Amino acid sequence: MLHINESRIDGLLHQAARVAPSEIERILAKSRSLQRLTLEETAALLAIEDDALLRDIFAAAADVKDRIYGKRVVLFAPLYISNLCSNACLYCAFKSDNTLTKRRALAMDEIKAEVAWLLKRGHKRILMVSGQAAPDGQSDIDYCLEAIKAIYSVSVGPHKVKRVNVNLAPFSVDEFKKLKKAGIGTYQLFQETYHEGTYRYVHPTGPKADPDNRIDAVDRAFAAGIDDIGIGVLYGLYDWRFETLAMLMHVEHMEKRFCVGPHTISVPRIEPAEGVPFVENLQCKVSDDDFKKIVAVLRLSVPYTGIILSTRESPAMRDTLFTLGVSQASAESRTAPGAYSDGRLAETPGQFSLSDQRSMDDVIDSLLERDFIPSFCAACY
Repeated sequence: MLHINESRIDGLLHQAARVAPSEIERILAKSRSLQRLTLEETAALLAIEDDALLRDIFAAAADVKDRIYGKRVVLFAPLYISNLCSNACLYCAFKSDNTLTKRRALAMDEIKAEVAWLLKRGHKRILMVSGQAAPDGQSDIDYCLEAIKAIYSVSVGPHKVKRVNVNLAPFSVDEFKKLKKAGIGTYQLFQETYHEGTYRYVHPTGPKADPDNRIDAVDRAFAAGIDDIGIGVLYGLYDWRFETLAMLMHVEHMEKRFCVGPHTISVPRIEPAEGVPFVENLQCKVSDDDFKKIVAVLRLSVPYTGIILSTRESPAMRDTLFTLGVSQASAESRTAPGAYSDGRLAETPGQFSLSDQRSMDDVIDSLLERDFIPSFCAACY
């Protein structure tokens, strides 16, 4: 896979188990000074199993998170505009051969109705999500551009969407230029897994089957002038230690070539989904304890990068991870097209199962009870 040296990662993980406690103390001191950690230093932290040292990692992560972000937690909502897809990803309910998924691509008036519902709930940031296929007669890029324009056009009293981030399949450089011109915020693209053998196995057919095309899309987005990029791993497909280091190796490539890393990193874990038997027998499932370590170590390794958490996680886990490094989170999410404004679709199975199904009010109350500041503000952009 482009930019990923698997043998080097395996070597780093092998060496990390022999790092002395005094070296761990040095690494944690460096992280508290808000310096980026090297891959070697990050591997050493990922290898720690001693309870006392883990507490030190968590304390350092909490300190770094608080010093950079304070008590602010940015809230946003995903807006699924289509679940049409030409890929057969084994872990996704939108996969092309899943006959249980009711396919739908929202018309522009339907998208506007969804946005109006979200604005009434307080949202100012939208993450627009779409499968990799467009309604008949349209290209992927044209459908997405029309949807972005529709989202920005909606107002409820004085309230409008301030920032449309997008999670969309790869485009060409020329198409990315059109996306930038549309006024997007962050362009998100998750590699899902950086382990090439696993990638090819879980993406058997469709345009997503080419791992190099997908990872190169980040470079194409930069080449098109989009310098606000979000990346991520779908934890549970392969060993979480490898995935974390590989993702950070991708970050190093971005920094070296474009002098800037990702604006955000997302850390979704695989959840059950209707018509997706693959998820029932995961070989690399990530435990809650290991997941906490992942978030804490990422916060220490890339201190200024936003870490995004979805409603895949339980309320209790989300509350814990806000302390350990998460700076952005979705709230009151629905992952089926049209499921916000149409109450009949509210319980429709979406892309994956949701663990945190609290209302927006309940999420805000929970944050305030823990002295966090829920933020819908987009003024700093």
